Amino acid sequence: MRVEATSVLARPAPGRSARLIARWVLVSLALLAVLVALIGLAFAGSSARIADGVAIAGVDVGGLTPKEARTLLERRFDRVARVPVVFTAGGERYPIKATTLGVEADWAAAIKLAAREGEGFGPVRGFRRLQARFFGAEIAPPVQAYGAALDFKLAGLAQAIDHRHVEATLVRRGLAIEVVSGQPGRRLDREDAGVRIVRTLARLERGHLVALPVRIDPIAVTAADLAPAERQARTALSAPVRLEHEGTRWKLPRWRIAELLSLPVAGEKQVAIAGPGAAAWFAKLRKTVERPPVDATFRPQGDRVKIVPAKDGLAVDVSATAKNLLSAAVSPNARTATLVAGAAEAERTTAEAQAMGIDRRLSAYTTLYAGTSDRITNLQLAVRLLNGALVPPGGTFSFNERVGERTVERGFRSAPVIIRDEYGEEVGGGVSQVATTVFNAAWEAGLKITERNPHSLYISRYQLGRDATVNYPDLNLKFVNDTEKWVLLGGASGSTGINVSIYGGGPERRVESSEGTMRFIGPPRVRRVKDPQLLKGKTEVEEEGSPARATSVTRTVYDADGRVLHEETWNTSYRGEYRIIRVGTKPKPKPKPKRAKPEASKVDALVPGPADDVPDAPPASSPQP
Repeated sequence: MRVEATSVLARPAPGRSARLIARWVLVSLALLAVLVALIGLAFAGSSARIADGVAIAGVDVGGLTPKEARTLLERRFDRVARVPVVFTAGGERYPIKATTLGVEADWAAAIKLAAREGEGFGPVRGFRRLQARFFGAEIAPPVQAYGAALDFKLAGLAQAIDHRHVEATLVRRGLAIEVVSGQPGRRLDREDAGVRIVRTLARLERGHLVALPVRIDPIAVTAADLAPAERQARTALSAPVRLEHEGTRWKLPRWRIAELLSLPVAGEKQVAIAGPGAAAWFAKLRKTVERPPVDATFRPQGDRVKIVPAKDGLAVDVSATAKNLLSAAVSPNARTATLVAGAAEAERTTAEAQAMGIDRRLSAYTTLYAGTSDRITNLQLAVRLLNGALVPPGGTFSFNERVGERTVERGFRSAPVIIRDEYGEEVGGGVSQVATTVFNAAWEAGLKITERNPHSLYISRYQLGRDATVNYPDLNLKFVNDTEKWVLLGGASGSTGINVSIYGGGPERRVESSEGTMRFIGPPRVRRVKDPQLLKGKTEVEEEGSPARATSVTRTVYDADGRVLHEETWNTSYRGEYRIIRVGTKPKPKPKPKRAKPEASKVDALVPGPADDVPDAPPASSPQP
């Protein structure tokens, strides 16, 4: 029996093979790590120097120590700080120096950042330096500028660079319409420009142009957008337009329509009937068509008051009429427009006047004319201004507010007045008589008087203790309408004096007044006036003056049921008028000197009797006694 033998090759176990591969990988990685570490160590260099390839503000500082780098940078910056950098925008050049804006760079901070590019432990530092050497590292230093100088420079640049866009518009040349195309504008981006200027001026390079950031300012309305308005404007000026109202017609020729037509401006796209020309034309039209309303008024008839009814007016609706005119103008065929007008209501309707309750006269008071014609003119003018004043229930009447300032421009004249206890002249003199008349009318009507100032001197023509003076704007006369209805003041001037009536309504009032009694409270004040025409030591009384006086009057106001509404006492003091005494200041004449006695002559010796008894001979020319 033959037996054949077979050969079997021995194969390693699967687990052993994997372990061998893993070993080889680990060995390879270890060798690679050693190699990398050796390379890193080879290029690590010294940490005391900045890595090669590092630049600050465009200057290579690689291989330098921080101190050397700072010295280099500061020296270079000092050299270029006064050399301008040329910035450009819109084809124009704008040179700017770093010194002009106070630009400063923080070189110390930049050097610290540069040093970090080469920092690290051993091989790490080497690879970071390799990266800086092959790829470079640019460090921008922190910079700052003087804010006010930078803002001023940016404002000047913007003024030179900015150009506002121009919208497309329609232009009328005579009766022809043209389209003017718009133009885009440009605008300096101030924020980005400020950053770019400061950073550029902080760099140590010069000689290159730097573009400023400029944005386009686009137009909003193009020529195409205005095409419909162009067609409307040309149609509007192609033929006349007619305006009609209740059978009346106005023809507007082409040139008149051109004055009224407003073409689109400032981004608008529509034509309109508007503008100064239209406003002026409508103002003339309104004078022709409109009728002003008439307020309801009050017409006193004796002790009663009649209401004159209000009348509505006619007012042109300018806005609606302008729209109608435009519609007719832009229409090729229907070129007739309707004027729109409506009723203009009175400010005070008849119903409102009736509701005010003014139906009768409450009181009246009259004072007579006195003084110059100018003073009388002032009285009559003040009464006219006073007439028609209305005071609502609870409202206050103010004399100065109603009559106003007394000036020459308003028609008042210079006339006698009392100024600081003396008589003088002032514009508006005499108006206090009107105030006195109003005061007494309010007194008799039983109205609440809240401010009254008496004259400083007694005036005999006024009722004792019931005078009133006014002076714009400090001295006033006021009363309150404390009735349930409105109050109307009526003022009139006649041939002998002025009258003030007060009209109102509501329950009747009864007024009881006491007559005042004059009391003398002091002698006249004395004023001595030097008189150079009167001999010294002599005096003469020019004016006797008057004593100071005082009086009191009372008023009691009762309602319709007899209840007391007001009970008051008015105390008045009048200062005395000066007693004026003229005091002589003229020196007394000196006595004439006695004549010397003549010497005795031979002839005199022959005449008997003493020489003193012989009279002097008269002059030859004097008549004999």
